[in-house]
Amino acid sequence: MLPLLSHQQTLEPVYLAYLDALEQSEYSGDIDKRYSARLVQATDNSVYQFLPQAVLYPKNQQDIQIALTLAATDAFRSVTFSARGGGTGTNGQSLTHGLILDVSRYMNRVLEVNAEQGWVRVEAGVVKDALNDALRPHGFFFSPDLSTSNRATIGGMINTDASGAGSLVYGKTSDHVLALRSVLIDGSVLDTQPLDAGLLCNPDNVSDNPLGQKLISTVAAVCREKRTQIENQFPKLNRFLTGYDLKHVWNDNLTQFDLSRILTGSEGTLAVITEAKLNLTPLPTERAMVNIKYDSFQSALRHAPSLVAARATVVETVDSKVLNLAREDIVWHSVSDLIQEVPGKVIDGLNMVEFAGDTVEVEQKLASLEAVLTEQISKGECGVLGYQVTQDKPSIEKIYGMRKKAVGLLGATKGRRKPIAFAEDTAVPPEKLADYIMEFRAVLDGHNLQYGMFGHVDAGVLHVRPALDMCDVEDEKLLRVISDQVAALTLKYGGLMWGEHGKGVRGEYGPSVFGNELYGVLQDIKGLFDPDNRLNPGKLVAPKHTGALYYDIDSAKRGKFDRQIPIEVRDAFPDVMNCNGNGLCFNYSSYSPMCPSFKVTGDRVQSPKGRAGLMREWLRLLEAEGVDVNALAKAKPLGLLQRVQNTLNAQRDYDYSHEVMESLKGCLACKACSGQCPVKVDVPKFRAQFFNIYYQRYLRPAKDYLVAGIEDSLPLMAAAPRLTNFAAQNPLSQWVIKKAIGYVDAPALSVPTLKQRLDGHASRGYDLAALQAIPEEARSQFVLVVQDPFNSFYDSGLVLRFIQLIEKLGLKPVLLPYKPNGKPTHIKGFLDKFAKTAQSSADFLNQVHKLGMPMVGIDPALVLCYRDEYREVLGANRGNFEVKLANEWLLNVIKDLPAKAAQGKQYTWFSHCTESTAKPNTANEWTKIFAHFGAKLTAVNLGCCGMAGTYGHEAENLERSKALFEMSWQQTLAKIEQPQVLVSGYSCRTQVKRFAGYKPKHPLEALLELANI
Repeated sequence: MLPLLSHQQTLEPVYLAYLDALEQSEYSGDIDKRYSARLVQATDNSVYQFLPQAVLYPKNQQDIQIALTLAATDAFRSVTFSARGGGTGTNGQSLTHGLILDVSRYMNRVLEVNAEQGWVRVEAGVVKDALNDALRPHGFFFSPDLSTSNRATIGGMINTDASGAGSLVYGKTSDHVLALRSVLIDGSVLDTQPLDAGLLCNPDNVSDNPLGQKLISTVAAVCREKRTQIENQFPKLNRFLTGYDLKHVWNDNLTQFDLSRILTGSEGTLAVITEAKLNLTPLPTERAMVNIKYDSFQSALRHAPSLVAARATVVETVDSKVLNLAREDIVWHSVSDLIQEVPGKVIDGLNMVEFAGDTVEVEQKLASLEAVLTEQISKGECGVLGYQVTQDKPSIEKIYGMRKKAVGLLGATKGRRKPIAFAEDTAVPPEKLADYIMEFRAVLDGHNLQYGMFGHVDAGVLHVRPALDMCDVEDEKLLRVISDQVAALTLKYGGLMWGEHGKGVRGEYGPSVFGNELYGVLQDIKGLFDPDNRLNPGKLVAPKHTGALYYDIDSAKRGKFDRQIPIEVRDAFPDVMNCNGNGLCFNYSSYSPMCPSFKVTGDRVQSPKGRAGLMREWLRLLEAEGVDVNALAKAKPLGLLQRVQNTLNAQRDYDYSHEVMESLKGCLACKACSGQCPVKVDVPKFRAQFFNIYYQRYLRPAKDYLVAGIEDSLPLMAAAPRLTNFAAQNPLSQWVIKKAIGYVDAPALSVPTLKQRLDGHASRGYDLAALQAIPEEARSQFVLVVQDPFNSFYDSGLVLRFIQLIEKLGLKPVLLPYKPNGKPTHIKGFLDKFAKTAQSSADFLNQVHKLGMPMVGIDPALVLCYRDEYREVLGANRGNFEVKLANEWLLNVIKDLPAKAAQGKQYTWFSHCTESTAKPNTANEWTKIFAHFGAKLTAVNLGCCGMAGTYGHEAENLERSKALFEMSWQQTLAKIEQPQVLVSGYSCRTQVKRFAGYKPKHPLEALLELANI
């Protein structure tokens, strides 16, 4: 049976005492000591895993001052801190065993935009893309780019001196920092900005903070004194990042000093940055992108210098491995027309070249490059196979979207070995890149490793991710070997191992790069700011008197814990194990489908990444208890009395399973993660697996039985719909249902029912024998309508109008008998019942499938369940039946129908989350269909509406459901006339009716109207 699970990771006494004292202070932020919250913050986008003591979410700078001032007292001088933003580090940059200071939850405001002077002032927790959303109306953007820009914070960018595409033109983050505000280890505040050298003679001129005065004067003196050594020792690179930028604290002629350059790139080891003043870049008036296709990756690399010489703004490269993974991902539908195949050729490399600026300049550069490329293709030179040009901004952004997803896509590689980050951001002089990469590849080939490559060839930075299995002890040892080899190789070519993403745990390579004397200067600076080594200790350098660095390449990795889970269990929970920490589910935008529960709570526990991490620990703890999880999944529940007792004792007895349940029950089961996550982590799938096991020990809530039984009970309730509606819809009943079951706003059954609406209609009276008797050549005229519980019983008018549309198109509809689909049971984890329901429906649909007549369903979530959950649970027993979505079927039908003349009708389509992520081309399909009917359809990209099946009907979810609706749907609906709104998902239409006050049409209803004109 499922045992009580304890993690044994209690807080150290000094931290517990500190947190108690902090709670009693004027600190106003959140303090999260939950094991689940600590686990989620124990990983980033790297292979490392360090469990923190707790997580602090300060609401403002004063909270950080209070926290550090308290820690400066003698009782708490052993308490350590690490500031954290988006958690996108690739080498454990913000991981710690101390306290996490997460500024992303509250300290995420754009404080001031000065368009006249071209600067902005922001809090450290604002996400980079969110900042650009605020700047766009002013005609500016914050130009340093990075692949994680939709979840990486400005504070994180400053701390790692982040940069990405276009850095030769746009520079690094440090090139845009005008001033910083930071909290020092003693809790005092330090403002830093450029200072004239003459001011340094009088400490009172540089800061009113005594510690700040000491820091500025000492660092200025040391860096001036060591200027010649610094110039000689530091690599000459566009992407240079030392950790402490000794070279650029002084300008070239030593007339200006800026301590902000030391803080930028310091990875939180010197101070906690709270605010930044940044300079801005005007938005270009014209942009053009050329996608150049090559016969090999080496050809693409060697061609890149000539592209840089053509004064391109951006030159990005990807190899064939990344391209092939992109072709298998949801992202490919958006770029396939922009990267078309070359007939008879194989594309093994791609350079994406962008020109940005004023119109005349861009057109001249573009024309010049096109002429060169055309000549090279005709002569068979440089391995160039072909190229495509686009000057459409949305298309350019789609290309970048594919490139930005490359990091995560590599995690989707098949097999136990996955491309991982540990030596992926090396930088060498661009003119040496091709030769360097050839040697790099030789190193990896010598170890028989697969790998993927992509990056910024214009800056000499290429991301190389070797595929290793961190659950394999030998592969973990190999990581160290390769890391050392790559560190030596970069030095050979005059480069750096950490050219873009910061050092993190790689600080051990510092002495070989900077030499002992300058490395000692770095240690001295750390000692000045943080003498007791309490700010992100173990990273970059340590003060001289505190010993060696806490962390290195061999520090604890996720694989150390994952390998404790048996292989057969890992194979049973692939979605849990495959999450690589990429964090795309932390996307800030409320207009992105993934992940609604994180967006509405701001709690990383309520995210796909968080849930996968908690589940991995759950599996590990079960194995530690000697429990066979696969056998447990097939076990029967405990007796009722035992489950009652366990449930009553749940408040008394700690059980880690409760923390996992708290995370998973917040999931909307929208399945956006299964489509948008680069590695296709399917949370609803392992959520159902967990529910199935959890409720063997504990009682299920009554609403679960209500949801799971709805498909079976609907035909009975529909026998007397008015009576059922009266019994369920009156105020007293609704109050009782809410209080007793926890269910609200249940929809009313359709009156008249579908049966009544179709009484005497030819589509009724399904007869398999009669259908089998129809000649083969006549069967294409028939359409079999597959019923679903929601539309058939709650929106029967829609089913009627679909049947009428089929007839209007000259075809013969046949309404198949109602068969439960099973999705509600799967969502609630009744896996045995779901398997039986799925097999029964599959057997019936396979029998009908033999007729060779198209089967069509209306609700996207239910139709897609036949393809996904049925295949997962039934395997080969599912059979080969196919139920088409209405739009898929219509696309084939209109091929044989004359197009209607334009009728001046316009509509706006709102998609269902499951539909838009599992079938990303759906919007284009509906647009094409409506154009054929003489109407214009516009699709809007939105987040979740907040209903997601029955989620929004559960009382405990009501406020979050409403908040999600308000995030993107409400304001978008308000701009569109009601008759023009089309919504394909039943749950989405229900949500619109509940919160917008009207019932929108389904696209099929609009098509029927158009067909009747």
